[in-house]
Amino acid sequence: MVVRHITTGSPFEVQIGYSRAVVSDGWVFVAGTTGYDYATMTMPDSIADQCRNALATIDKALHDAGSGLDHVVRVNYIVPDAAAWPACWPVVSAAFATARPAATMISAGLQHPEMKIEIEVTARVPT
Repeated sequence: MVVRHITTGSPFEVQIGYSRAVVSDGWVFVAGTTGYDYATMTMPDSIADQCRNALATIDKALHDAGSGLDHVVRVNYIVPDAAAWPACWPVVSAAFATARPAATMISAGLQHPEMKIEIEVTARVPT
């Protein structure tokens, strides 16, 4: 079995000891991704902007793995404030318009108070 690790260069990957994504047997497993702009290490205030940033980071990791958002089969959204979640609906609806993955939204605390959403996906590498 060949396993490939994808990194975004996030300092969290090194500090905590994980990969942004792992490719194995035609699957891409993308770690929980928050809304940081990793080029500047800044976090926008709005949950919708954090959602956009997280999806951009995920999209890049998927492309690096030979996949993309259109090949996502499962997505988990984690938000500390469930009442804020509807602000992300237009963003995720546009991102997953083709894939229409199985999805779950969980309300739970995140690692830092400024984090308003974390997104984790599983995708296939197209043949």
